[in-house]
Amino acid sequence: MVSISSPGAPVCPPAAAAAPLPAWHGTARLRFLAAAGGRTTHQGAATAPLKLQRASPQADGRCELPLLHTAGGLVGGDRLSVELALEPGSRALLTSVAAQKVYGTVGRSRRAPQGSWARHDLRVGGGEGSDLEWLPQELVLYADGLFEQHTQVELAAGASFLGAEVVRLGRSAAGETLRGGRWRSSLAIRRQLAEGPRWELVDRLELAGEALESAHGMAGAPVFGSLVWAAPGPLAGEALAALLAECRAARQGLPGAMVCGALEQGVVARYRGPSSQAARHWFTRIWALTRRQRGLPPPELPRVWPFQERPFAPAPPDRAVAPEGSC
Repeated sequence: MVSISSPGAPVCPPAAAAAPLPAWHGTARLRFLAAAGGRTTHQGAATAPLKLQRASPQADGRCELPLLHTAGGLVGGDRLSVELALEPGSRALLTSVAAQKVYGTVGRSRRAPQGSWARHDLRVGGGEGSDLEWLPQELVLYADGLFEQHTQVELAAGASFLGAEVVRLGRSAAGETLRGGRWRSSLAIRRQLAEGPRWELVDRLELAGEALESAHGMAGAPVFGSLVWAAPGPLAGEALAALLAECRAARQGLPGAMVCGALEQGVVARYRGPSSQAARHWFTRIWALTRRQRGLPPPELPRVWPFQERPFAPAPPDRAVAPEGSC
């Protein structure tokens, strides 16, 4: 490259291209232990941008612990890793302080026009008789955002895992769609038994492109939700049938398509529709049913959840929408 300057003027070298900002990898590693009096305590630490909030005990002695993502959102290349180890007999409820935002990267950079992925990894080890409820708040994937999550759960005999998620594909309130963005999820739950390991669930999903509009995909709906409960023990046929019937009845008054079905030892539920609140309310009602199935106290909504939420209240008649589908 040749620089041209007037006589006597200093020759300035061409400006260097700005270096890309480094990706941020936040981690949280936690261990939960059963303590005296039926309470569960925790040990561990987190690195920026993840931060542990103050833990508090629930009525059944469960440790309620919110995780805060201080960066205000994820961009391409960012990664969050959470590792949870539950000692035998421990109980924990983990949630997030606020909705997680994932910003768009597809077509935003000449250096990487295909975009960059943000990633969340969750690894869970549940000891015998442990009980984990993993209930983060909503994830909002902006237009052209790329996000993938990988969840691996290892359970001992008698351990329970309840996990739920709600994803909004584009800021639909502003008329935004996902466009060239993609959302990927990989979930694997395996139980270690005396006779050897058994897979409870292997679930892989991707929402993008044609799947956003297809009748067999999202059918144009902006909100997807998924809940899975790996029960601590086998459910008798009649008990499982009754639980599924109650889960389906819990859809009453909520807009969207909601279906649920049985696992070999648990249940799985899906939501597709216009409302992240409806998905949260249905999943919260199912959460309460799984608690009752085990003879546990009803759920206490985490203190960081939206204060105006009333998931157990029926919808007003003018808002009631018949749920779609069942399986």
